[in-house]
Amino acid sequence: MFVDRSPAAAGAPRIVPLEPPFDPPTQQRLERLTPPGAPNILALFRVLAINPTLAERMAGWGGYLLGRQATLSLRDREVVIDRVCARCGAEYEWGVHVAAFAAPAGFTPQQTAAIAGVDADRSPLTARDRLLVGLVDELHDTCDVTDALWGELAQQWTPPQLIELLLLAGWYRAIAYVCRVARVPLEDWQARFDAV
Repeated sequence: MFVDRSPAAAGAPRIVPLEPPFDPPTQQRLERLTPPGAPNILALFRVLAINPTLAERMAGWGGYLLGRQATLSLRDREVVIDRVCARCGAEYEWGVHVAAFAAPAGFTPQQTAAIAGVDADRSPLTARDRLLVGLVDELHDTCDVTDALWGELAQQWTPPQLIELLLLAGWYRAIAYVCRVARVPLEDWQARFDAV
């Protein structure tokens, strides 16, 4: 259903997240990265904080993509993020987003499974969701989008939104690389691949 879930892909962290107590600049940086209402400072942020300058620069872009100024709806955004993370086998980021945003985005459990599973039945998804899943799959498989799919996407999303969709997919692929390669440890509260 997903990318490699072998023990090697889920082994001990290769880059161990920072642990408290944090020095004051690190504490402030982590507080800025952590969304309001988060149950804890995320392990991913504690890994990124190992490179403080990079973490600071990432905060603005990530904040835009997840914030109110973004041009995409919550649902569109989460379809793309969840599909990218699932296709990359990034259980950490997929599970955090499913736990935090699946219900607010209006996903049913069947829709979450359809977005996550490579060969899953797509019938629970809306036509719009299926276009986004197709976009992510083509980007994942070919780093391109066919003219046919592009034509369908352009009927649903404006040029600024299309640019945002492409950058959103690329951003979360980069995040997926960090999660998988660094072996970021899963959060206790996040969704798990084997639960869908």
